[in-house]
Amino acid sequence: MGKEKVTEIFGSMVFNEEVMKQRLSTTCYRAWKKCVDEGTPLSLETAHEMAAEMKNWAMDHGATHFTHWFQPMTGVTAEKHDSFISPESPSQVLMGFSGKELVRGEPDASSFPSGGLRATFEARGYTAWDPTSFAFIKDGSLCIPTIFCSYSGQALDKKTPLLRSQEELSRQAVRVLRLFGDKDVKKVISQVGPEQEYFLIDKDVYNKREDLILTGRTLFGAKPPKGQELEDHYFGTIKPRVAAYMKELDEELWRLGILAKTKHNEVAPAQHELAPIFNDANTACDHNQLTMEIMKKVAGRHNMVCLLHEKPFAGVNGSGKHDNWSLSTDAGANLFKPGSTPSQNARFLLFLAAFIKGVDEYQDLLRCSVANPGNDHRLGAQEAPPAIISIFLGDELTAIVDSIIHGTSYVEQNMKSLSIGVDALPAIPQDTTDRNRTSPLAFTGNKFEFRMLGSSQSISGPNTALNTIMAEELSQFADALEGAEDFNAALHELVKKTLTSHQRIIFNGNGYEESWVEEARKRGLSNLTCTADALQTYLQPKHVELFSKHRVFTKEELVARNEIHLENYCQVIGIEARTMVDMVKRNIFPAVCRFSGATASGVAAKKAVLADLDCGDEENLLRKLSGLSAEMMRQTAALEEALAAPKGKDAYEAALYYRYNVFDIMCRLRSAVDELETITAREDWPYPSYTELLFSVK
Repeated sequence: MGKEKVTEIFGSMVFNEEVMKQRLSTTCYRAWKKCVDEGTPLSLETAHEMAAEMKNWAMDHGATHFTHWFQPMTGVTAEKHDSFISPESPSQVLMGFSGKELVRGEPDASSFPSGGLRATFEARGYTAWDPTSFAFIKDGSLCIPTIFCSYSGQALDKKTPLLRSQEELSRQAVRVLRLFGDKDVKKVISQVGPEQEYFLIDKDVYNKREDLILTGRTLFGAKPPKGQELEDHYFGTIKPRVAAYMKELDEELWRLGILAKTKHNEVAPAQHELAPIFNDANTACDHNQLTMEIMKKVAGRHNMVCLLHEKPFAGVNGSGKHDNWSLSTDAGANLFKPGSTPSQNARFLLFLAAFIKGVDEYQDLLRCSVANPGNDHRLGAQEAPPAIISIFLGDELTAIVDSIIHGTSYVEQNMKSLSIGVDALPAIPQDTTDRNRTSPLAFTGNKFEFRMLGSSQSISGPNTALNTIMAEELSQFADALEGAEDFNAALHELVKKTLTSHQRIIFNGNGYEESWVEEARKRGLSNLTCTADALQTYLQPKHVELFSKHRVFTKEELVARNEIHLENYCQVIGIEARTMVDMVKRNIFPAVCRFSGATASGVAAKKAVLADLDCGDEENLLRKLSGLSAEMMRQTAALEEALAAPKGKDAYEAALYYRYNVFDIMCRLRSAVDELETITAREDWPYPSYTELLFSVK
C-alpha cells in the first residue's frame, strides 16, 4: 500500500473534525468545538444538525444502522443496533436520525454488571453521547461512543469515571501552571500510548482445545521441547501468514483513525505486539477497545485466533499491555519533559515530585487497578514486573533527586549547586539509561510506562487511577504554594520535602531478584501477589476519600465496582475449575485408560509368547501411568468437592476461598495431568500439544 493509499483510507470511517468542517454549518461546528474545548453543553438544535449530518455521512459510506457504543463493566464493549428507517406510510419508510437519538439511548441493560447499583428487574440503564469521541462506522453501523449510567446518574461503565478524572486532573494541573506564570493554558490532557501484546494460533488447532474456547488459556499442557530459550522469535522475521494478518489489521485500524504504528514479534513463539502513537486518554481507551475487537475479527479471516489472555500458555512468556502515560498542555507542552530553563526544570521537578508522592501513597490502589485473574499468572513471574509497586527513574534523574534530598551538588560538566527555580539550576538531561523492564512504573524520558496492565483488560481503570492520584497531589501542591510569600523558596522546600518523604518508592534495581522482596518489605511497600489479596484493599478509607473528593466515584460506585471485581474473580476461577473437571473426566482419563490398557495388553501378549521376556520398561510405565492417573482423579474429586462447598459469608471470603482452596487444587491437578501428557502416546492424547499450538502458524 503506497503513501497515497494510506492517507486516503486513514480515518475514512470516522466522523472526525475534518468531516465536521465540511458537513456542518459554521455555527454548529463552532458549538461542537466549544463543547469539546470548554465543556459547554450542546443545544438540541445543534444535536439535531449533527445527527442529520452523521446519518447522511454514514449512509454515504454504506451504513444502514446506528448504535450507541459503550463500555460496561464486563471489560468489553457493548452495542445495540437500530436501523435509520422510520415509517412514512404503510408501504414507505424514511431514513431518519434525530438529535434525541444521538444524545441518549436506553438499552436493555438489566443483565450488565451493576454491583447492586440497579435492580436486575429494572433495565433503567441509559447511554449518553460523548461528544469528545468521534463517531465511526463499523460493520455497517454508525457507532456513537457513549457513557453508560443508571437512572440516577451513577456510572455503570468505564468511560464515565475516566472522563471525570481527566476533567479534575486538568483543573488541578492548570492551578499549578498558573503559579509558574502560565496564563494561556486552558487545559491539561493525560496522554496515553498502550502497547498491546497478543498471541496468534491456528484456528483448527484452537477448536480442539476446550480450555482455550471456554477460558482463553490452556488449563493443561506440558512444556514443549523448544520454547523461547533461543530468543529467535523476538524481533525476528515475521512469518508470511502473520504478516498478511498484520497488514490487514493495520488497514482496518487506520480506517478507524487508530494510529497503529509499530508491529513486531514478541518474546514467546506465536506472540506479537502492536503499538500506537500517543493520544488523549479517552481516545486511547476507545481505540484500544476497538483494537482488541478488530484483532480477533481479522484473525478469523486468516483462519487464526487472537489470544488476549495474560497467560495462555504456562511456562511461556505471557502478554501485558504497557500503558505509556504523560501529561501535556493544550499548547502541546509535555509536563514530564525536562526543560532547558530553570523555570521549565522547576515545573518538571514539581510534577515529578507529585507523581512520586502519589504512587507511594496510593500504591495499593494502582495494584488494584491492574488486578484480574489472568494477570495473577504474569505479575512476579520473572517475565513482567513484580506485584510490588515501585518507580524507576534511571541513574541521572535519581542523582538529581538525591542531590535535592541531601542538598549536595549535582555534577554536570561543572559542579553546580542544585537550587530549584533560580538560574544556577543546570539543564536536566532526559533519562539516557535503558528502561528497566522489571519496573512497574519506569520513567522513559518524558513519560511513565505503567508495565503492570494485563493484555486483555481495559486501560480505562488504570488511567482513571493515575489521573485521580495526580489530581490529588497537584491540588495539595497548589494549596501549599498559592499563598506562599516567596514562591521559589516554598517550591524548593516542597519538592525537597516531598522527595525526601517518598524516596522509598524509587527503585532502579532488578525487580526479579528475591532480595527485592525483602528490601521492599523493609521499606514498607505492599506486596499483594494476587487479585484476591489486592481487592481486600480496594475500599480503604483513603481510596474512597480520594475518589469522592475529586468527584470521580461516589462511595456507592466504588462499592459496586469492588463487588463486580470480586464476583468476576470467583466466576473466572470457577469456570476454569469446572472446565478442568470436564476435560479430565470426559477426555483425559478415558484416553489414559486406553493407553494404559493397550500397554498392559502388550505386556501380556509378549509374556504369553515368552514368559521370561524383560518387560521392565513397560511395567514401570504402567506403574507411573497408574499412579499419576490415580493422583489426577483424586485431585479431580477434590476439585469437585471444593466447588460444591460453601465459599464464605461474603464476596471477600469467596475470593480468598477460590484463590487459596480451589486454585491450589487446580495447580495440583494440572501438575499430574501435564506429567501424564509426557508419557502418553501422542496419538492417544486427546488435545493438541503446546508444540502444535505454538508452532502451527507458518
